[in-house]
Amino acid sequence: MYLFYPLFIAFLLVFISELGDKTQLLVLSFSSKIRASTILIGVALGSFFSHGIAILFGSSVALLDNNFIHSLLEIITFISFIIFGFLSFLPKRAKKESTKKDNFIMKLSKLGLSYILVIAFSIAIGEIGDKTFLASVGLGISYPNYKLFLIIGAILGMVMSDLLAILFGKFLSKKIPETLMQKLSGLLFIVFGIIGFIKFII
Repeated sequence: MYLFYPLFIAFLLVFISELGDKTQLLVLSFSSKIRASTILIGVALGSFFSHGIAILFGSSVALLDNNFIHSLLEIITFISFIIFGFLSFLPKRAKKESTKKDNFIMKLSKLGLSYILVIAFSIAIGEIGDKTFLASVGLGISYPNYKLFLIIGAILGMVMSDLLAILFGKFLSKKIPETLMQKLSGLLFIVFGIIGFIKFII
């Protein structure tokens, strides 16, 4: 049963973090003209590369035969989770970066490439450096022996989050404010950071 704990943690962290995020907005923009199955395959493929790389990197660093480095990385991971959580409660800045990414995605979609590749590439690039990507690095450090379960959990979290966007996109955007989802995501990061510290001390 413990094998599924990392999968569940990765799923929950990615799922809640992505609600109301730019990936969902991308999915919503495509949902009117592309089949849901095509979008979700693209999301899964993009997530496999972005979160897969992050988890593999974190796991490989954690498996270094040095207890001091391993302990230090774990502490940094838990601190970063708590910092990300508190940052989520701060007011958002103007989304200049998001606008640039949106323009890039629109140009990419006009090249005649498969929509699966366009969506996969957009997600793979868009997630790099994002808090969810860094969280995946942290999960890889915390659970280095469960890489496959972490990757599956992260992919399922992204796919389920974006499936909700396709099915209930308009309802979610009207009834659930983006700030509320941001704070819920932040709270989750803080909780996981505190739990990590408790496990580390015990």
